[in-house]
Amino acid sequence: MSINTDRYFEENGAVKPEALKENPWLVYLLAADTPYWNVERIGRMADKEKNAALLYVIRTLDILDGIAERYSLSDEDYELIRKVLSWSETAKAGSEDDRRRWLHRGYPLDIHNEASAMIYADHFCVRNPQTDPVYLLIRLHGLPGQYVRGECRMNSSMPLHAVASVMGQERFMTVFMVLNECIIRAVDDKVWERVSGKIREFGECIVHNRLTVMDPEERLRALLPESGNPDQEVTEFFSADVFPYYDLWYFQSALEPFGFENAFHLCRKAAEYIEETENGDRRIRHLNFKPLADTMYYDYDGRKHVNIYKQRIIERWLSDPEEYSQHVSFAFEKNSVSLLIGVRFTPACEKLIEFCVEAERSGLLSYEKSITMLYDIFGFRRDGFDRMNNEDKYLDTMNQAQTSTKLSILGYVTGNRVIDVGSGGGILLDELEKQYPEKTIIGTDISQNVIETLERKKQISGSHWTALRHNFVEGPMDEKADSIIFSSIIHEIYSYTDIGNGKFDRKTIELALMNAVNTLSPGGRIIIRDGIKTPGSGRMKIRFKTPEGFRFFRQFLRDFHGMDNLSDQEKCSSENPEQLSVITDINYGREFLYTYTWGVQSFPHEVQECFGYYLIDDFISFFGRCGMKIIRADSFLEEGYKIHLDPLVEIFRVDHDTDQPMEFPDSNCIVVAEKE
Repeated sequence: MSINTDRYFEENGAVKPEALKENPWLVYLLAADTPYWNVERIGRMADKEKNAALLYVIRTLDILDGIAERYSLSDEDYELIRKVLSWSETAKAGSEDDRRRWLHRGYPLDIHNEASAMIYADHFCVRNPQTDPVYLLIRLHGLPGQYVRGECRMNSSMPLHAVASVMGQERFMTVFMVLNECIIRAVDDKVWERVSGKIREFGECIVHNRLTVMDPEERLRALLPESGNPDQEVTEFFSADVFPYYDLWYFQSALEPFGFENAFHLCRKAAEYIEETENGDRRIRHLNFKPLADTMYYDYDGRKHVNIYKQRIIERWLSDPEEYSQHVSFAFEKNSVSLLIGVRFTPACEKLIEFCVEAERSGLLSYEKSITMLYDIFGFRRDGFDRMNNEDKYLDTMNQAQTSTKLSILGYVTGNRVIDVGSGGGILLDELEKQYPEKTIIGTDISQNVIETLERKKQISGSHWTALRHNFVEGPMDEKADSIIFSSIIHEIYSYTDIGNGKFDRKTIELALMNAVNTLSPGGRIIIRDGIKTPGSGRMKIRFKTPEGFRFFRQFLRDFHGMDNLSDQEKCSSENPEQLSVITDINYGREFLYTYTWGVQSFPHEVQECFGYYLIDDFISFFGRCGMKIIRADSFLEEGYKIHLDPLVEIFRVDHDTDQPMEFPDSNCIVVAEKE
């Protein structure tokens, strides 16, 4: 338990009566009927039910007690900072009556530092707020950190120069640094370590009354650090129409999922709205994106997660407002100093999004069926947005599933320019860069969501590979390549792509591989690791060791369409519920087993994919027709499948009426072909 928790609360959690009497700010924080929460400060949306403002203040006070001796704070300055921290969050709390009274008095509650300062001045009847150091420090607390993040202008903090003039440079800098360390470390210690030097530079500018203006492009990169570099149009707009006039609130938490282009569209619309309604009088000083931030996240699998359905719908709407205005619109709300910016969905669209979220959590096939409505309404390409919301979880699973066989194919890489097709979570990109730091490494995917995830990963890790959206079914790449890797991706091309004859069309494989061949330079290589068909024909008996496995097969029988060329009799010629056994075509059984491996959670996705589509001889024949030389072509059983399936099933080859125990069929192949 923290020092300040002990100071204000009994062991049973009750507030100490003397604490309430001596600390009126505590009364306001405890009186919050609807606790205020900041999406940036929580890891799970469930945490928003807690009194976040109170917990944050307690953390800041504990940090103050922990660092006061290090800074050699005087008793006077300790009490000054303590008072600032105690009152700094009051505008986020208060009872409903308090908040009505504050709004009636014109306090801008959405800009909590300004409103908290007014509440403090009101409570203590401060006669000259603009010269009172506690009032000014409450009003301007947090702005240095927001400046470093690109959200605020430095001139918004310049009234602190008057405080520095009264205190003196050395004393002011001590108070300034202690206050900001408490404020920022209460959010994240690592953030303070990263920005403390910039905060000190900011304080010195205030002391010397030296106004600096951050370069617009630098400020944009600070606002959206994982979005790369803004283009010229975006930079010019923010430089001319946003940065000179407005401080930005909750910009990163609301707009980070969207990137610069969509942030540009949203801010441009907000600026136009202000121009239309202000009649040239710029009273609005803040663009507040908290309403949008509040709606963009929810709990998924125990952590805060971007609502990708809303993200994609908003992106589509911004790209064509007239077409989709029947479903989405802006939600602007003005007060005396702020424009609050949100997005409003029609009730039907909102319910459909909620339904997709719940279906996603269920892990059932209903998820896949439900989101097709979103695809139809908003014109999403089915293959380009597959998995949509839990893409991150799927990519984590794929990364964890990598084995030495997947990495072993990298030894066949040749030349300088290497393409990883369908890069997913980026594990092969990282490994390629590690093994071949001198080569040009490019990852491709058809899913925009995957490309965005890769770009974020690249920004965080400082990698040098490039990620771009490309579909080999649609054509070759513009530039030649020396090695093109298809690692567990051709079966997805086969399973999801429709070029006119429906999905599961082998022509899509031929088209993708032919376009890859046409992208190769002479001497270049196609390197494939993927699923493989079992040669010959025959039947397999699967005996399940649990009733759940038997039920899984029956669900698979209903939902898997990757081998609909087989008759129902071939798919399941016999089933025995009492013995928990089924008899099926050997390739159908192989498809089932390697879907079963991934479990119930992944079933909605895996059941849509046919893992085995070619025999080894099919690969050899295709590349022979392309005039390519085969370097390697063989199949094998990935050991992980056997480890996972052994406790779940036994399998037998059915020969007439005799069942012979059999090994699991080969699951994967490696094929390497070289262009002559």
